[in-house]
Formats: sequence, structure tokens, C-alpha cells
Amino acid sequence: MNSETKSVLPTYAALIMIWALTPLAIVWSVSEIPRLWSLALRFFMALPLVLLIVAVLRVKVPLTINALHSYLAGSFSLIVSQTFTYLATSYLSSGMIALMFGFAPIIAGLIAFGLYRQRLSGNQWLGMGVAICGLYTISVAGEETHISITGLLLMLGALLTYATSIFWVKHINARVSPIAQAAGSITVSTLMALCMVPFIWSDVPQALPGPRSMLAIGYLVVGASIVAMFCYFKLVQKVSATTLSLATVLTPMLAICFGIVLNDEPFRINILIGSALVIGGLGMYFYRDLRNLRAGQLRD
Repeated sequence: MNSETKSVLPTYAALIMIWALTPLAIVWSVSEIPRLWSLALRFFMALPLVLLIVAVLRVKVPLTINALHSYLAGSFSLIVSQTFTYLATSYLSSGMIALMFGFAPIIAGLIAFGLYRQRLSGNQWLGMGVAICGLYTISVAGEETHISITGLLLMLGALLTYATSIFWVKHINARVSPIAQAAGSITVSTLMALCMVPFIWSDVPQALPGPRSMLAIGYLVVGASIVAMFCYFKLVQKVSATTLSLATVLTPMLAICFGIVLNDEPFRINILIGSALVIGGLGMYFYRDLRNLRAGQLRD
């Protein structure tokens, strides 16, 4: 294993763990605060922290047209994708949200097929079919699994914007540091959140939420919005878009376990079988990428 692989793998592992806990944190954060207010507050609180980090580390945040374009592209994996996700919490459990994000590699692969004419092999088509069968198996588990077509469509919107953001940032190739990219994208996301305030002002929270919601919001601010974004944009520059999206293949089972243990989300055999089918299908779909990742071939 070469030195570059050794430096990337810890970042990759950290991102997987943060993303595995993020759906549960989102569900907890909106339990006592209107959903879009919880999202807006997340970025209002994250921006001062990330600007402080930039100032302390004396990181240069370029303001060229190319860099600003990259920050805008990165914001689509933040506030735009997360808007769909927060709205989906009304319809889906945290485990189901994480499982839906497991389809990000397929969405990324289809975008690559459309944009770059990337050929899909027989294994990839088969893997896609197995993963969809797994999702269907979960969806027929009954009302206790908290499944909704509306929620699935919202998560599809989240996946499309998330995957598009990866390719968009890589296409721009602004060559800014990961911290600068994260700071710029969080700043743009905060500006978008400000534009959202007039439309949600009537639902402004009248009191502070309870300890669990505050803990969840704090985790989303520090972990999911700052640490995860630093890891994410570092990996965007170091690995291929499909390899990066493979992180979402590894998070669903962890997220489902966290939801069952920490949030008393229902466990049924359909969920176990369906989740195994989804993850197995995704593994088949990106078998070559998983093999390359193991071999340390991380670059495009």
C-alpha cells in the first residue's frame, strides 16, 4: 500500500462513520424544530466556525471566477441536497434515508454514462437490478418501516443533486485547498439559507429544543458540515467520483444499526434481507472500483 493510499484511507473511513450517523442526527434535529429551520440553523452556526478555522490556519480562500464557480457547485452537495433530505424525514426513517444514499454510486455511474459515455458492463446492470430488488423488499415490509413514495422521490432529488455536485466540482477543477473549498461551499450554502428565511419565517422556533435535538444539531454543525466536508472535498481531489460515491455503499448497514439501537426504529427480516440485497447489488455494480480501491489505485 503506497503512502498516498495510507493518507486517503483514514479520511475515507472518517467520512463513512460521519455519514452513517448523519441521517439519525438529522431525524433527531427536526424532532422539535421545523425541518427547514433546522437546516438553516445548521449552516448559520457552521459558517462562523469554518471561517474561524480558515483564519486560525491562515488558509487562503481564492475569489477567482473559477473558485467561486467551484464553491457554488460544492453547495449543491450541501444545502441543495440536504433540503431534499430534511424534507424526506417526514416520510422515511433514518436507516431508510441512509439506504437510499447507498444508490448514489449508481446515480453517479449513470451520470458518467450520459456525460462521458462510460460503458456499463453486464455485472453493473445485474448489480443495479439486485439493488432495486432489495429496495422493493424493504418497501413491502409494512407500515412500521415508514416507507413513502413521496419520501423516496425526495431522496431521489437529494441523490441527483449530490452526484451532480461531485462531477461538477471535478469538472471545474479549481485547484483550491479542501478547507477553502469547504469554507466557500458552506458560505454559499449559508447565503442560500438566508434567502430561504422569508419563506419559513412564520415557522420560526419560539423556544430552544431539548438536549437531544441540540446535541444532534451540534453534531451536524461540527461533524457533518465541517469535518465531513473537509474530508469530502479532500477526497474529491484525490479519488474518482465513482470511488468517492462508494462511501455511501458502506454506510447503510451502520446507519440502520444506529437507528435500531439509538432511535428504536423497527427491525424486521424484510429490512435485513432488503438491505443485504441493496448492498450486495451495489457491490456487484462497482466491483471493479472496489478492487481498485483495495489495490490503492485511487486516482481517475
